[in-house]
Amino acid sequence: QLQLVESGGGLVQPGGSLTLSCVGSGFSLDYYAIAWFRQAPGKEREGVSCISSSGSSIIYADSVKDRFIISRDNAKNTAYLQMNSLNPEDTAIYYCAADPSRRCTADIAIYLFDCWGRGAQVTVSS
Repeated sequence: QLQLVESGGGLVQPGGSLTLSCVGSGFSLDYYAIAWFRQAPGKEREGVSCISSSGSSIIYADSVKDRFIISRDNAKNTAYLQMNSLNPEDTAIYYCAADPSRRCTADIAIYLFDCWGRGAQVTVSS
């Protein structure tokens, strides 16, 4: 059974940092692009960042560019999202997802991703 499991969510004050992890179980992430999505209450799920299977190509949404850093360690079968300079607008459930095409599209197209984690809550509040 293929699974992705997110961890590292929680409550952080504005301006703070948080790092999410996404661990693959039952399959190797080596052959998948990994993306992070988020969904705030009452809003559509949106792509945040994507990293290709080799790590050579990276995409960021404009809203997080220069603040978030996506990375992966295939030896650990894990992808990460380092979030810096967080603000309340970043509050959402964050999901990781895997795409066997190995590459990322510029718009982080949600329909390409069939394997999803259950999500991790990130709350930015004072």
